[in-house]
Amino acid sequence: MPRFLIAESETREERDARRDHAGKSSGESYAATLRQLAPHADITIVAPADADAEPIGIDALERFDAVFLTGSPLHVYDPTPEVERQIAFMRAVFASGTPAFGSCAGLQVAVAAAGGTVRKMPERMEAGIARRIAATADGRDHPLLDGRPCCWDAPAIHGDEVETLPDGAMLLAGNAATRVQAAEIRHDRGVFWGVQYHPELAPGEIAVALERQADQLVDAGLADDTAAVRDRAEQLTALHRTPERLAPRWMLGVDDQFADEHLRRTELRNFLTHAPRLKAEASPRLPIAVAAD
Repeated sequence: MPRFLIAESETREERDARRDHAGKSSGESYAATLRQLAPHADITIVAPADADAEPIGIDALERFDAVFLTGSPLHVYDPTPEVERQIAFMRAVFASGTPAFGSCAGLQVAVAAAGGTVRKMPERMEAGIARRIAATADGRDHPLLDGRPCCWDAPAIHGDEVETLPDGAMLLAGNAATRVQAAEIRHDRGVFWGVQYHPELAPGEIAVALERQADQLVDAGLADDTAAVRDRAEQLTALHRTPERLAPRWMLGVDDQFADEHLRRTELRNFLTHAPRLKAEASPRLPIAVAAD
Protein backbone atom coordinates (compact mmCIF):
# COMPACT_ATOMS: atom_id res chain seq x y z
CA MET A 1 0.00 0.00 0.00
CA PRO A 2 1.59 3.33 -1.05
CA ARG A 3 1.82 6.06 1.57
CA PHE A 4 1.18 9.61 0.36
CA LEU A 5 1.67 12.85 2.28
CA ILE A 6 -0.31 15.93 1.19
CA ALA A 7 1.00 19.28 2.40
CA GLU A 8 -1.59 22.06 2.53
CA SER A 9 -0.08 25.29 1.22
CA GLU A 10 -3.04 27.24 2.60
CA THR A 11 -3.22 28.86 6.02
CA ARG A 12 -5.92 27.72 8.45
CA GLU A 13 -8.08 30.74 7.56
CA GLU A 14 -7.72 30.05 3.85
CA ARG A 15 -8.62 26.38 4.35
CA ASP A 16 -11.77 27.34 6.24
CA ALA A 17 -12.75 29.89 3.58
CA ARG A 18 -12.29 27.35 0.79
CA ARG A 19 -14.37 24.78 2.65
CA ASP A 20 -17.16 27.35 2.98
CA HIS A 21 -17.16 27.98 -0.79
CA ALA A 22 -16.02 24.69 -2.34
CA GLY A 23 -16.67 22.13 0.39
CA LYS A 24 -13.02 21.07 0.64
CA SER A 25 -9.63 22.60 1.39
CA SER A 26 -7.00 22.32 -1.32
CA GLY A 27 -5.47 19.35 0.48
CA GLU A 28 -8.83 17.62 0.75
CA SER A 29 -9.41 18.16 -2.97
CA TYR A 30 -6.01 16.61 -3.67
CA ALA A 31 -6.84 13.66 -1.42
CA ALA A 32 -10.15 13.05 -3.21
CA THR A 33 -8.41 13.01 -6.59
CA LEU A 34 -5.61 10.72 -5.37
CA ARG A 35 -8.12 8.29 -3.87
CA GLN A 36 -9.67 7.94 -7.32
CA LEU A 37 -6.29 7.43 -8.99
CA ALA A 38 -4.80 5.21 -6.26
CA PRO A 39 -7.71 3.72 -4.27
CA HIS A 40 -5.49 1.65 -1.97
CA ALA A 41 -3.17 4.48 -0.94
CA ASP A 42 -2.80 5.54 2.69
CA ILE A 43 -3.12 9.35 2.63
CA THR A 44 -2.05 11.78 5.35
CA ILE A 45 -2.74 15.53 5.20
CA VAL A 46 -0.56 18.03 7.06
CA ALA A 47 -0.42 21.83 7.21
CA PRO A 48 3.25 22.89 7.52
CA ALA A 49 2.44 26.61 7.33
CA ASP A 50 0.50 26.57 10.61
CA ALA A 51 2.28 28.00 13.64
CA ASP A 52 1.23 25.02 15.77
CA ALA A 53 2.10 22.38 13.16
CA GLU A 54 4.35 19.63 14.47
CA PRO A 55 7.57 19.59 12.42
CA ILE A 56 8.01 16.52 10.23
CA GLY A 57 11.57 15.24 10.29
CA ILE A 58 13.54 13.77 7.44
CA ASP A 59 13.25 10.25 8.88
CA ALA A 60 9.45 10.54 8.91
CA LEU A 61 9.36 11.94 5.38
CA GLU A 62 11.47 9.05 4.12
CA ARG A 63 8.70 6.64 5.13
CA PHE A 64 6.32 8.15 2.57
CA ASP A 65 6.29 7.07 -1.07
CA ALA A 66 5.40 10.54 -2.39
CA VAL A 67 4.64 14.05 -1.20
CA PHE A 68 2.10 16.40 -2.80
CA LEU A 69 2.06 20.21 -2.38
CA THR A 70 -1.21 22.02 -2.99
CA GLY A 71 -2.03 25.39 -4.44
CA SER A 72 -2.97 28.37 -2.26
CA PRO A 73 -3.16 32.19 -2.18
CA LEU A 74 0.22 32.18 -0.41
CA HIS A 75 2.82 34.53 -1.96
CA VAL A 76 6.20 32.80 -1.83
CA TYR A 77 8.10 36.10 -2.18
CA ASP A 78 6.57 37.47 1.06
CA PRO A 79 8.88 36.55 3.98
CA THR A 80 6.03 35.76 6.37
CA PRO A 81 6.36 33.04 9.03
CA GLU A 82 3.84 30.92 7.11
CA VAL A 83 5.91 31.11 3.94
CA GLU A 84 9.15 30.38 5.77
CA ARG A 85 7.64 27.31 7.43
CA GLN A 86 6.33 26.06 4.09
CA ILE A 87 9.73 26.48 2.43
CA ALA A 88 11.50 24.79 5.35
CA PHE A 89 9.13 21.84 4.97
CA MET A 90 9.93 21.53 1.27
CA ARG A 91 13.67 21.63 1.97
CA ALA A 92 13.17 18.72 4.34
CA VAL A 93 11.29 16.86 1.59
CA PHE A 94 14.19 17.39 -0.79
CA ALA A 95 16.62 16.20 1.90
CA SER A 96 14.55 13.07 2.51
CA GLY A 97 14.81 11.89 -1.11
CA THR A 98 11.04 11.28 -1.26
CA PRO A 99 9.72 12.32 -4.69
CA ALA A 100 7.27 15.21 -4.69
CA PHE A 101 4.66 16.73 -6.97
CA GLY A 102 3.06 20.15 -6.71
CA SER A 103 0.72 22.45 -8.56
CA CYS A 104 0.44 26.25 -8.65
CA ALA A 105 1.80 27.51 -5.29
CA GLY A 106 3.19 24.00 -4.74
CA LEU A 107 5.51 24.50 -7.71
CA GLN A 108 6.45 27.96 -6.46
CA VAL A 109 7.31 26.67 -2.96
CA ALA A 110 9.57 23.98 -4.44
CA VAL A 111 11.29 26.56 -6.66
CA ALA A 112 11.98 28.85 -3.69
CA ALA A 113 13.16 25.95 -1.50
CA ALA A 114 15.71 24.96 -4.13
CA GLY A 115 17.04 28.48 -4.69
CA GLY A 116 14.87 29.88 -7.49
CA THR A 117 12.66 32.97 -7.40
CA VAL A 118 8.94 33.72 -7.65
CA ARG A 119 7.25 37.04 -8.49
CA LYS A 120 3.89 38.64 -9.04
CA MET A 121 2.96 38.27 -12.71
CA PRO A 122 3.97 41.58 -14.32
CA GLU A 123 1.22 41.79 -16.94
CA ARG A 124 -1.88 39.84 -15.95
CA MET A 125 -3.30 36.94 -13.99
CA GLU A 126 -4.05 33.58 -15.60
CA ALA A 127 -7.54 32.62 -14.48
CA GLY A 128 -9.88 29.81 -15.47
CA ILE A 129 -8.03 28.19 -18.35
CA ALA A 130 -4.30 28.19 -19.12
CA ARG A 131 -4.26 28.32 -22.91
CA ARG A 132 -1.91 26.73 -25.42
CA ILE A 133 0.60 25.24 -23.00
CA ALA A 134 3.46 23.80 -25.05
CA ALA A 135 6.24 21.42 -24.08
CA THR A 136 9.85 22.51 -24.46
CA ALA A 137 12.37 20.30 -26.26
CA ASP A 138 13.19 18.73 -22.88
CA GLY A 139 9.52 18.42 -21.99
CA ARG A 140 8.57 16.55 -25.14
CA ASP A 141 10.63 13.58 -23.97
CA HIS A 142 9.92 13.91 -20.25
CA PRO A 143 7.70 11.30 -18.57
CA LEU A 144 5.73 13.98 -16.68
CA LEU A 145 4.14 15.09 -19.97
CA ASP A 146 3.82 11.66 -21.55
CA GLY A 147 0.56 11.59 -23.51
CA ARG A 148 0.17 15.34 -23.88
CA PRO A 149 -0.15 16.70 -27.45
CA CYS A 150 1.98 19.54 -28.81
CA CYS A 151 -0.34 22.09 -27.13
CA TRP A 152 -3.04 21.77 -24.49
CA ASP A 153 -5.24 23.77 -22.12
CA ALA A 154 -5.51 23.17 -18.37
CA PRO A 155 -7.38 24.50 -15.32
CA ALA A 156 -5.49 27.41 -13.77
CA ILE A 157 -5.86 30.39 -11.49
CA HIS A 158 -2.80 32.34 -10.31
CA GLY A 159 -1.38 35.83 -10.08
CA ASP A 160 2.19 34.77 -9.21
CA GLU A 161 4.68 32.91 -11.37
CA VAL A 162 8.14 31.37 -11.33
CA GLU A 163 10.65 34.03 -12.27
CA THR A 164 13.86 31.97 -12.29
CA LEU A 165 14.26 28.24 -11.94
CA PRO A 166 16.92 27.00 -9.50
CA ASP A 167 20.10 25.19 -10.47
CA GLY A 168 19.31 21.56 -11.16
CA ALA A 169 15.92 22.37 -12.70
CA MET A 170 14.59 21.58 -16.17
CA LEU A 171 11.95 23.70 -17.90
CA LEU A 172 9.35 21.34 -19.37
CA ALA A 173 6.50 23.56 -20.61
CA GLY A 174 5.32 27.15 -20.87
CA ASN A 175 2.81 29.39 -22.63
CA ALA A 176 2.28 33.04 -23.53
CA ALA A 177 1.03 33.91 -20.04
CA THR A 178 3.95 32.47 -18.08
CA ARG A 179 7.25 30.95 -19.16
CA VAL A 180 7.23 28.17 -16.53
CA GLN A 181 4.14 25.98 -16.74
CA ALA A 182 5.91 22.71 -15.89
CA ALA A 183 9.33 21.85 -14.48
CA GLU A 184 11.47 19.18 -12.90
CA ILE A 185 13.68 20.20 -9.96
CA ARG A 186 16.52 18.07 -8.65
CA HIS A 187 17.84 19.36 -5.37
CA ASP A 188 19.68 17.78 -2.46
CA ARG A 189 18.56 14.11 -2.54
CA GLY A 190 15.13 14.68 -4.03
CA VAL A 191 13.23 15.11 -7.28
CA PHE A 192 10.19 17.35 -7.69
CA TRP A 193 7.81 17.40 -10.66
CA GLY A 194 5.48 20.38 -10.77
CA VAL A 195 3.05 22.38 -12.86
CA GLN A 196 1.69 25.91 -12.60
CA TYR A 197 -1.79 24.69 -13.53
CA HIS A 198 -4.15 22.36 -11.64
CA PRO A 199 -4.49 18.78 -12.98
CA GLU A 200 -6.08 17.81 -9.65
CA LEU A 201 -9.05 20.19 -10.03
CA ALA A 202 -12.29 19.77 -11.95
CA PRO A 203 -13.88 22.62 -13.95
CA GLY A 204 -16.52 23.07 -11.25
CA GLU A 205 -13.84 23.71 -8.64
CA ILE A 206 -12.21 26.31 -10.89
CA ALA A 207 -15.64 27.91 -11.30
CA VAL A 208 -15.94 28.31 -7.53
CA ALA A 209 -12.45 29.84 -7.38
CA LEU A 210 -13.37 32.38 -10.07
CA GLU A 211 -16.49 33.44 -8.22
CA ARG A 212 -14.54 33.80 -4.97
CA GLN A 213 -12.07 36.13 -6.72
CA ALA A 214 -14.53 37.95 -8.97
CA ASP A 215 -13.64 41.44 -7.72
CA GLN A 216 -9.94 40.71 -8.10
CA LEU A 217 -10.45 39.49 -11.67
CA VAL A 218 -12.35 42.67 -12.54
CA ASP A 219 -9.63 44.82 -10.95
CA ALA A 220 -7.03 42.91 -12.98
CA GLY A 221 -8.88 43.72 -16.20
CA LEU A 222 -9.75 40.13 -17.05
CA ALA A 223 -13.50 40.83 -16.90
CA ASP A 224 -15.60 43.96 -17.32
CA ASP A 225 -17.73 43.21 -14.28
CA THR A 226 -18.57 40.47 -11.81
CA ALA A 227 -21.49 39.36 -14.00
CA ALA A 228 -18.98 38.40 -16.71
CA VAL A 229 -17.03 36.35 -14.17
CA ARG A 230 -20.24 34.66 -13.09
CA ASP A 231 -21.04 33.81 -16.74
CA ARG A 232 -17.63 32.16 -17.17
CA ALA A 233 -18.09 30.25 -13.92
CA GLU A 234 -21.46 29.00 -15.12
CA GLN A 235 -19.90 27.76 -18.36
CA LEU A 236 -17.25 25.85 -16.40
CA THR A 237 -19.92 24.39 -14.12
CA ALA A 238 -21.93 23.26 -17.15
CA LEU A 239 -18.84 21.55 -18.56
CA HIS A 240 -18.22 19.90 -15.19
CA ARG A 241 -21.75 18.47 -15.09
CA THR A 242 -21.87 17.27 -18.71
CA PRO A 243 -18.31 17.11 -20.09
CA GLU A 244 -19.43 15.19 -23.16
CA ARG A 245 -21.75 18.00 -24.39
CA LEU A 246 -20.50 20.12 -27.28
CA ALA A 247 -22.17 23.36 -26.17
CA PRO A 248 -20.07 24.11 -23.05
CA ARG A 249 -16.93 22.95 -24.86
CA TRP A 250 -17.67 25.37 -27.70
CA MET A 251 -18.48 28.25 -25.34
CA LEU A 252 -15.20 27.73 -23.48
CA GLY A 253 -13.13 26.83 -26.55
CA VAL A 254 -11.71 23.62 -25.05
CA ASP A 255 -11.18 20.07 -26.23
CA ASP A 256 -10.73 16.68 -24.55
CA GLN A 257 -7.46 17.71 -22.92
CA PHE A 258 -9.44 20.03 -20.65
CA ALA A 259 -12.92 18.48 -20.63
CA ASP A 260 -12.04 14.82 -20.14
CA GLU A 261 -11.15 13.99 -16.54
CA HIS A 262 -8.72 11.21 -17.45
CA LEU A 263 -6.74 13.45 -19.80
CA ARG A 264 -6.93 16.46 -17.49
CA ARG A 265 -5.10 14.44 -14.82
CA THR A 266 -2.29 13.31 -17.13
CA GLU A 267 0.58 14.78 -15.08
CA LEU A 268 -0.69 13.32 -11.81
CA ARG A 269 -1.09 9.85 -13.34
CA ASN A 270 2.39 10.05 -14.85
CA PHE A 271 3.91 11.08 -11.53
CA LEU A 272 2.19 8.22 -9.69
CA THR A 273 3.54 5.80 -12.30
CA HIS A 274 7.12 7.01 -11.95
CA ALA A 275 7.25 7.88 -8.22
CA PRO A 276 8.53 4.43 -7.17
CA ARG A 277 11.43 4.73 -9.62
CA LEU A 278 12.22 8.27 -8.49
CA LYS A 279 12.31 7.15 -4.86
CA ALA A 280 14.54 4.18 -5.68
CA GLU A 281 16.93 6.51 -7.53
CA ALA A 282 17.28 8.96 -4.61
CA SER A 283 20.89 9.47 -3.62
CA PRO A 284 21.82 7.90 -0.27
CA ARG A 285 21.82 10.12 2.79
CA LEU A 286 25.33 11.04 3.83
CA PRO A 287 26.30 10.02 7.37
CA ILE A 288 26.46 12.83 9.90
CA ALA A 289 30.04 13.56 10.86
CA VAL A 290 30.80 13.25 14.58
CA ALA A 291 33.52 15.46 15.95
CA ALA A 292 36.37 13.67 17.69
CA ASP A 293 36.87 14.29 21.39
